[in-house]
Amino acid sequence: MTTPDLFAADTKPAEFARLTELRRVLHEHAHRYYVLDAPVIPDAEYDRLFQELQAIEVKHPQWMTPDSPTQRVGGKVLDGLSPVRHAVPMLSIETETDTTAQGAQDFDARVRKALGLQEFDLPVEYAAELKFDGLAINLRYEHGVLVQAATRGDGETGEDVTQNVRTIGQIPLRLNGCDAPVLEVRGEIYMRRDDFEALNEKQREKGDKTFINPRNTAAGAIRQLDPNLVAQRQLSFFAYGLGEVRGWSLPSTHAQMLDALQAMGLPVCAERSVAHGAAGLTAFHEAIRAKRDALPFDIDGVVYKVNALALQQQLGFKTREPRWAVAHKYPAQEMLTRLNDIEIQVGRTGKLTPVAKLEPVFVGGTTVSNATLHNLFEMRKKNVRVGDRVIVRRAGDVIPEVVGRFDPVAVGEDAVMAGNELVVSPAKARDPYVRNFRMPKKCPVCNSDVVREKGEANHRCTGGLFCSAQRKQAMLHFAQRRAVDVDGLGDKLVDQLVDGGVVKTVPDLYRLGLTALASLERMADKSAQNIVDALEKSKQTTLPRFIFGLGIRHVGEATAKALARHFGKLDAIMDASQEQLLQVSDVGPIVAQSIHTFFQQTHNREVVEQLRACGLRWEEGDPSPAAQLPLVGKTFVLTGTLPTLSREQAKEMLEAAGAKVAGSVSKKTDYLVAGEEAGSKLAKAGELGVAVIDEAGLQALLGSAAG
Repeated sequence: MTTPDLFAADTKPAEFARLTELRRVLHEHAHRYYVLDAPVIPDAEYDRLFQELQAIEVKHPQWMTPDSPTQRVGGKVLDGLSPVRHAVPMLSIETETDTTAQGAQDFDARVRKALGLQEFDLPVEYAAELKFDGLAINLRYEHGVLVQAATRGDGETGEDVTQNVRTIGQIPLRLNGCDAPVLEVRGEIYMRRDDFEALNEKQREKGDKTFINPRNTAAGAIRQLDPNLVAQRQLSFFAYGLGEVRGWSLPSTHAQMLDALQAMGLPVCAERSVAHGAAGLTAFHEAIRAKRDALPFDIDGVVYKVNALALQQQLGFKTREPRWAVAHKYPAQEMLTRLNDIEIQVGRTGKLTPVAKLEPVFVGGTTVSNATLHNLFEMRKKNVRVGDRVIVRRAGDVIPEVVGRFDPVAVGEDAVMAGNELVVSPAKARDPYVRNFRMPKKCPVCNSDVVREKGEANHRCTGGLFCSAQRKQAMLHFAQRRAVDVDGLGDKLVDQLVDGGVVKTVPDLYRLGLTALASLERMADKSAQNIVDALEKSKQTTLPRFIFGLGIRHVGEATAKALARHFGKLDAIMDASQEQLLQVSDVGPIVAQSIHTFFQQTHNREVVEQLRACGLRWEEGDPSPAAQLPLVGKTFVLTGTLPTLSREQAKEMLEAAGAKVAGSVSKKTDYLVAGEEAGSKLAKAGELGVAVIDEAGLQALLGSAAG
């Protein structure tokens, strides 16, 4: 199904032609972003094109089609999941639990025997892939358009999860170059480890329940009744097979079939190979084992399939498993060990993380002796204390974590893991009294106060620039382009400077000389001079940039500008009470507490004075209380190209007058400032009755406000 051709070639409205072009362009950019990981336009430009398409479809609902990029947006909450009968059953494959090379050799021997091959015959050709740890899914495309997505279920009947699957950016709503009446694509919906960790970190910040592992999180998300919740989980997809096929000529091998699916725009994992015989399978198994931890997603093994589809048909099935495929497992990545102690680690942003000191245990391909416990409240939920036997998980390059306590009282036995086997021994209960762990009141690194803001789960060091554990991140933040802008001061150089003891605080950067810089490894004289020059240039900055560069928690660029406008001088900000800070627009109770706490620390004030002594300068003015700013309380949105002002210049002028500049039009918008090629924001403003002005109107408004 495609965009309906409702018009003769010479009578198509310009808007319809634009709609068709927008859909083509957005599909292309979505594929580059989600599948190829190689975007060629910024997110803001994609959003602009998307909103333009939305505006046309709202205006002409009769032009809406299921394969439009706008249909990825979550829809209404479902009443329930409807059953779907699979045209071709989704069968499981046999699992080879022998994690050594013998597992591959045994499978090859079974295949050769079933094919009647002798020792002198050529090796069998296999397609070797990864065994993803996610949720199997069947995608039904009719004439190239996604019309249904269903879970595996019991293999015969699954559940309709089409609305949820539409929210997954990697899954194309329309296939490239395929108009087959029916093509069912099978694959795995999974969650990347970084997306899983980010989701759990958000949960911890809110004090909500964290998720157990990526697989369960992905599977649970797909069966949600609210597609909007699914969209928030950041799920991914890999294709690996076919279901029902009508009107499409199958290639001769499985590997060629995967190549064809990839050409259609479907994501297919690059970690695949054509292997020959048992030796080839063993080499693939070992190669993936070596890089398993570096993969961005979880796997629990690899899959071998006879490559030739004709041989697959010849081998057939035994009960409900194909004879031509097997899953070759890897060792478990969860083990049991003893928690010997709990120490505190101070992160780059001041977060205090309790770290479990463990009896060393081999898990996930390496020996683990430390694991994160995340925060105090997470520990309390898991009921973990020193001396307990705990479950430790390690997956890839994600920091090992303590999943929970193994409770021998509950099961009547103590246990240890040996490979995949649970070996039991006589029970040993927890001692009658084990002291609960408490977070320190002082930072163990710099002795600054430790605080936990209201509603937050994490404890943080208030040391800021003074705390050595936060130095590198503090320096990089201070030197970034949007702060004081020290060109050339990047991660590697900061690592060298801090690790080598050359600098300890941000002011030390401005005391660097050519000799110290030139003595660093791989630092040429010219490069050293460039850094010195960049540091000198950065001394001339602005008050908002300097405030932002200090790295005060919750203080972004907008808040820094609001503080500078309101107080005029840095000393006034440093001496302000929480009540005075609350009078600033864009500052609430949490931000006010954070700013006040930061400047109450003597060492933070000393760092500021040292920076002043090093020559950092900025213009200061008279206080401008928010109530006196002419456009305070007004919200503006900028769109299109203005004749003489850049978007940033217009934004700065509005913010200087106390206005808030938002990114999208809503009922709360007071004015839309529109230039050429205004796009969908202009249409949205018209729908909502928002006042629209051009650059001349903006200048007149600013002049009137100033007067």
